[in-house]
Amino acid sequence: MTEIRPSPKDQSDTMGQVRTIMQDHRDQLLALPNVVGLGVGLRQKNGEWTDTVALIVMVKQKLPLESLTADQRIPSEIDGVPVDVQETSSLSALG
Repeated sequence: MTEIRPSPKDQSDTMGQVRTIMQDHRDQLLALPNVVGLGVGLRQKNGEWTDTVALIVMVKQKLPLESLTADQRIPSEIDGVPVDVQETSSLSALG
């Protein structure tokens, strides 16, 4: 089976659309406990990079869903865009 990969231009257009969605939901996502940052990039699945462009939500620590209330959970999709929750170390602004 042949794998079809998006062209760089298609991927770039998609990233621009996801960036807009990220900005529209920025305050809501950053208000969630444990969320330390947002980004746009390729989704990871089982530790492997995919070709799927996603809204990346960076958290201090991934927590089991059952330990979070419904309003504390990060959605798996926003406006049709997949959301990838990635655990990260602390972030600091450069410059």
